[in-house]
Amino acid sequence: MNAKEYAKDYTHEELMATIAAKEIKDGERVFVGIGIPMIAGFLAIHMYTPRTTLIFEGGYIGGRPPFTCTDVGDSVLGFKAPYITSLWRTFSDLQRGYFDLAIIGAAQVDKYGNVNSTAIFGNGTYDNPAVRLPGSGGANDIASSAKRILIMVRLEKQRFVPKVDYITSPGYINGPGTREKVGLKGGGPVAIITDKAVFRFNKNTKEMYLSELYPNISIEEIKRTVPWINIAEDVRVVEPPTMEEIEFIRSFDPTDIILRRKRFFENIDFQSWVMLHKLKVEEAI
Repeated sequence: MNAKEYAKDYTHEELMATIAAKEIKDGERVFVGIGIPMIAGFLAIHMYTPRTTLIFEGGYIGGRPPFTCTDVGDSVLGFKAPYITSLWRTFSDLQRGYFDLAIIGAAQVDKYGNVNSTAIFGNGTYDNPAVRLPGSGGANDIASSAKRILIMVRLEKQRFVPKVDYITSPGYINGPGTREKVGLKGGGPVAIITDKAVFRFNKNTKEMYLSELYPNISIEEIKRTVPWINIAEDVRVVEPPTMEEIEFIRSFDPTDIILRRKRFFENIDFQSWVMLHKLKVEEAI
């Protein structure tokens, strides 16, 4: 058996994609969005889980597009798809519990895996927050109904908080038993994949803990960013991406639109983005 050849010039975003891909099991029905989750899904199908079916919000089920897309309604997602339906049908099937895994993003996430993408309060309130965010979209339905949830988010102090300002998409809410008490069908988050580390959830307490580090990242660096985090007894370093994985990612995204060409808001830190957004809102009033 040939030894693995690891890539040396990979980015943390590419590593995020390979880690997310390995969370997917063969034959699963996976609800994914555009961006790194999409690349992770097709990487999984290409290398590890050929019987996996990817479902996109726009109604494309099981497609095999030749390159990355920029919108959940992009018709390229229907390439070789065995079935194309509507947004209504995909969410109806999601709410019936038919999807094994789903991947969402977050503006804020807390120790129970609750996600906020609605409003950052700052010194304000829900009605008058420091910044108003885009809201749920389909994320609440996804987090409530899929059997397992992956959360993908950059590791920044402002994003990781003990308690989110507002629960847009439920994790384990207030701890053990809370999801069941409010009647949610989905199983809740299983991992948070960041650009520096992977966090998972204690089966008993449902609290987040540091599980895996990226190469050249220390526990002390994570604790400086998330001082309240629990630490696993056996934190391991994740495996770097292989040359084959990176070759697929870059061939699937040949124009670098997802992973290697950052949009403006990805080039500034979270607080600067919040303040810029607030300034634009004030200018518009």
